[in-house]
Amino acid sequence: MKRLLFSLIAFSTLSAQDGFKPIFNGKDLSGWDGNPELWKVENGEIVGTTTGPEQLKYNQFLIWRGGVLKNFELRVKVKQKGNNTGIQYRSREFAETGKWSVGGYQCDIHSAAPNNAMVYGEKWGGILVQNGQSMVIDPEGKKWLVAEREPVSVDIAEWHEYTVIAQGNHVVHKIDGQMTIDLLDFGAKTQLLEGLLAFQIHRGPAMVVQIKDVMLKELPEAPVPVFDKNVIANAKPMEKADAKSKGKGKAKAQSKAETAAAPIQASSEWKWLWSDSPDAKSAARLKKEFDLGEAKEAMLRVSCDNGAEVFLNGEPVLTNPDWQRPTQANVT
Repeated sequence: MKRLLFSLIAFSTLSAQDGFKPIFNGKDLSGWDGNPELWKVENGEIVGTTTGPEQLKYNQFLIWRGGVLKNFELRVKVKQKGNNTGIQYRSREFAETGKWSVGGYQCDIHSAAPNNAMVYGEKWGGILVQNGQSMVIDPEGKKWLVAEREPVSVDIAEWHEYTVIAQGNHVVHKIDGQMTIDLLDFGAKTQLLEGLLAFQIHRGPAMVVQIKDVMLKELPEAPVPVFDKNVIANAKPMEKADAKSKGKGKAKAQSKAETAAAPIQASSEWKWLWSDSPDAKSAARLKKEFDLGEAKEAMLRVSCDNGAEVFLNGEPVLTNPDWQRPTQANVT
């Protein structure tokens, strides 16, 4: 027991010596800028709260006004329930959307493991790399999968430490010290090298996010290397792989067994469910039957504005809280 206590004290001292500094004082929101209707300090924590879909017209952010960040390591403990949130960095304000609107790189905090601690481009290209992936984005914006592993899976309703390391065009995210993503971004339209730091409060279902122990360390300047094709020599081209799977030539080369196992897609029949003037509390129920034949696997993917609960044979199978991010479940 004495040895364990000594280790913890030594670690804490080392962190301070490493150059980390707190950027939230635990008392008030000095140095931070956000909607006072959404953000407060309680029990030494930053707390963000929404009451439901009708409250916000767009995602809002609590913005750190301590300066523009370039190369840094950020460690912060977060828990949230009811929707999803995120740590925005190397970002800028979008005044055209509204006050406290921010876009750029985001370390997403999401209940779905592949999306938790991924890099999401808020107003900046959507999903760039998911939990469990090491990715390179080339100058043309094509994504190359360098490595893949099991996503780090945690309960976001409990406290977890999220780490963001950004140096040059290299970005790493971690949860509780375990790496979730590794990104080299050479993209002409995606690469971000500096910007604002902020925490997200998401439009949609009511939510609460709690944040504490916000520690920042600025890192030395890092030159951005010229793109070298050697970094993707053994990588998988993501878009190219998707296109190839749909090509006619690929189907001709498949065996009968592989052809029988090809995905079955439901037909797309779009229907307008709402009245001409729906209100924020309007709801609709849609029922659809599918015949999957002898399919070995069935994936259900849903997106609904503003949100949806989905049942299969009377049993709940998934919830989609955000129309911008489809939710997926294996319903085999």
